[in-house]
Amino acid sequence: MVVVPGSFHPVDPNALGVMQTALAFPKGLIDAASVLAVILLGGAAFVVIDRTGALRVALAGLVRALGGRRSLAIPICALVFATGGVLENMQEEIIALIPLLLVLMGRLGYNNVTAVAVSVGAAAVGSAFSPVNPFQVGIAQQLAQVQLFSGAAFRSVFLVIAFAVWVLYTMRYAARSAVPVREGLLEDEGSRIETGRTILIMSMVLIAFGVFVTGLIKWGWGFDELTAVLFVMGILAGLIGRLGLNGTAEAYVQGFRDMAFAAVLVGFARAISVVLTEGRIIDTIVHGLFTPLNGLPGAAAAMAMMLAHDAIHVAVPSVSGQAALTMPILVPLSDLLMISRQVTILAYQYGAGLCELLTPTNGALMAVLAAAGVRYDEWMRFIWPAWVILTLLGGAAILIALAVGLS
Repeated sequence: MVVVPGSFHPVDPNALGVMQTALAFPKGLIDAASVLAVILLGGAAFVVIDRTGALRVALAGLVRALGGRRSLAIPICALVFATGGVLENMQEEIIALIPLLLVLMGRLGYNNVTAVAVSVGAAAVGSAFSPVNPFQVGIAQQLAQVQLFSGAAFRSVFLVIAFAVWVLYTMRYAARSAVPVREGLLEDEGSRIETGRTILIMSMVLIAFGVFVTGLIKWGWGFDELTAVLFVMGILAGLIGRLGLNGTAEAYVQGFRDMAFAAVLVGFARAISVVLTEGRIIDTIVHGLFTPLNGLPGAAAAMAMMLAHDAIHVAVPSVSGQAALTMPILVPLSDLLMISRQVTILAYQYGAGLCELLTPTNGALMAVLAAAGVRYDEWMRFIWPAWVILTLLGGAAILIALAVGLS
């Protein structure tokens, strides 16, 4: 469905009563049921994987494998967490790994800011530029009525560039702040879980997404199938990791608690959309936004969208919630401006996603900084130049997408 230019006209208002307004929240939850399922069940599945200790074993073995080549730890660790960001918008799961990362980085002579940069920083960059992040690009494409994970090749090119920029920036900082390597060994995690089972669990994550991508291409799978695949992955990971049925269930319960805030934000955002639609307000908002942008070229309008997402994300610190709030308004606006919906999604991804690196309302970021003992002002001094560079890269990607007609 697309908006027909010039079709806007006044209609009778439809004021909502107290009960109708209150009903908007359960209606919003119902409308977002498939999104909520993947947030809760998918997010909880990765909590199960963390509970098995597989990630801890992988990091603990890294020091032994690196030997004297400590600078390689930065791109390797960043790749691990960026992959988590690309695949599942990893954030809250990192909090439990910070003590281990501090030991790892300290063992290699790097400070706590470096530990935060290679973990939550790399994950945020991976999430923002991801071609398959179900909690960000997936939700936005569903709301924009665009084929799920379409435009992946274009996004992947800029993901590689953004990751390279982040790694080089972090390595430059780490080299300047490094101290001589401290003696001592990283605590052996081998007793927690066998190496063979660690490899099996981590491989299973890749297999699960491979199965989903295959189903997406061959059978037209969507959010419900993704939820089912992640749910099965979590159950198998818990059993392979010897958590048992009770331990796996407890991990899922913890995962539901961790992801509940994001799920509720999505419900509230959908509720706002319900109120705007039933109250016959949303079209007026779109028309009001369209009027001042009508004379702007498409490139200027797209860049304005990205900057607007930066501001919105401070008040809506959930990328999935922000997609649910803004896509119903921006998609018809982009139709009126004759901007590809993919470009509108890119503006959302790069604006909201990169804002995860610095907004103080991002609970996961603030929790990681607190756990690492890094002050927010110290992190801002580190992150500000990188954020500007990555935002410029996102802007360049949007302009190129407009030029090549990405759809």
